[in-house]
Amino acid sequence: MSSGLERTRPVETTEDDLEALLGDRALARDDHLNAPGFVIRPDDVQDVLSDLRDEAGFDHLSCLTAQQYEDRYESIYHMKKYADPTQEVSIVVPTTTDDPVSESAAPVFRTADWHEREAFDLVGIDYEGHPDPRRILLPETWQGHPLSLDYDQEKPQLVTLSEHANPIQPDHHDAESDTMFLNIGPHHPATHGVLHVKTVLDGETVVDVDPDVGYLHRCEEQMCQQGTYRHQIMPYPDRWDYVSAGLLNEWAYARAAEDLADIEVPEYAQIIRTMGAELCRIASHMLALGTFCLDVYGDFTAVFQYAFRDREVVQDILEDLTGQRLMFNYFRLGGVAWDLPEPREEFIAKTRDFLDELPAKVDEYNDMVTSNEIFQVRCIDTGVLEPEVAKDYGCTGPVARGSGVDYDIRRDDPYGYYSELDWDVITDDGCDNYSRVLCRMREVEESAKIIEQCLDLLEDWPEDEREIQANVPRTLKPDADTEVYRAVEGAKGELGIYIRSDGTDKPGRFKIRSPCYHNLSALGEMTQGEYIPDLIASLGSLDIVLGEVDR
Repeated sequence: MSSGLERTRPVETTEDDLEALLGDRALARDDHLNAPGFVIRPDDVQDVLSDLRDEAGFDHLSCLTAQQYEDRYESIYHMKKYADPTQEVSIVVPTTTDDPVSESAAPVFRTADWHEREAFDLVGIDYEGHPDPRRILLPETWQGHPLSLDYDQEKPQLVTLSEHANPIQPDHHDAESDTMFLNIGPHHPATHGVLHVKTVLDGETVVDVDPDVGYLHRCEEQMCQQGTYRHQIMPYPDRWDYVSAGLLNEWAYARAAEDLADIEVPEYAQIIRTMGAELCRIASHMLALGTFCLDVYGDFTAVFQYAFRDREVVQDILEDLTGQRLMFNYFRLGGVAWDLPEPREEFIAKTRDFLDELPAKVDEYNDMVTSNEIFQVRCIDTGVLEPEVAKDYGCTGPVARGSGVDYDIRRDDPYGYYSELDWDVITDDGCDNYSRVLCRMREVEESAKIIEQCLDLLEDWPEDEREIQANVPRTLKPDADTEVYRAVEGAKGELGIYIRSDGTDKPGRFKIRSPCYHNLSALGEMTQGEYIPDLIASLGSLDIVLGEVDR
């Protein structure tokens, strides 16, 4: 199924409606640039979030940002509606510095499970009633919380093994259990990076899955907090989803920072951004298809290499545009670094040649992959993720749209030049591994439509009106305590950035909302009762990149 840019939106929930719904539970207002904000007590979290979901329709817990001030800790629940993500509300939960305990939101939104574990791990807030209060990015024996104000960055860490655990314990049989514990990864090509999946089997059936992430945690948020808005942060986003979506990542930061600093991007630059982003989306989906086929039926010589052949053509085009093949660093706050390469006629012709050849290549993939009987047996009715469950885990992108969730930020919260172009949002109600592959393949065709229209516009644009950057001050210092959360539609889903300004030229808090992190959290739900080969297929269908999961 596909849906165009016209969409029926739900009745708007006004600020007056929110105040009436929250009543005395709202202690104060703490508005953000993108959403009204309400301060509540730490013991009201579940009641407030339940009412916002059930009574006001805020069914998407998009992100959780935790931070510490001199006088308090703070958890911010960024909530939206899947039916209309322009309707947002921020729930701010302060706690004291001597007793940073807040009620867990995990019983209301399952995606809060991983959010709150990360908040505890990095900031040090305890969430009462959390079903699994462990660290998630750092080792369980790590000392301290790196984003808390009293953390000593210079003190060396001696991370010991778990107390009394034998790291070389041999396989053994537990007389009280018939289950088997199986480690998948962290060094295995099917895990798409350094991911450790702790799996419990009953016979050959998967009964429990626990993804162990954090092996590639590189302190990306803290590095961004130490960089200046204007120049030093933009190179970092390329390194989150480092294999496919550099320009999409750059746009996430650019959108948040441009809103924070009230920067208007020229129309011509928006068209170039839109074209580059869709080229990255095609490259990402080609990589996803090739590696998924390798996971599912070991096809390296045909589909894997065919997919990389086509991805390389896109990489050549992006190299012509940006000067780089992987770490593009092409976006700038207020626009892009430079115009199309000269001679621009050659660049436009090269890109059109790729688009002209793409339909035949997509047909080729359908012949080799989606109509392949082995592929269908491995993918149809495996990795099932029902739409309401997908929403509960905060899934977005092809993972959610493959479950029939009609949600795409390019259409629903427009940015760039998308609202001026003719294209469709692709959904499929199969809810399985096969549907997610179909979504990505059809999205490649929609991206090609977008790029074609952008080329038409760029080709005819008057030469004296080709403005690639707004006039942005050399140093940006947004007003202190200004806060914003903005997101773009990355190749994997909703890639969001929260920034809080402290009045200097560097962010006071920088939070990355990774779509891969949310999508991966649903793996256990997708694989319950299935077999190990189905687990590998389900993991591959999520199209995760551990650089973005771990940040």
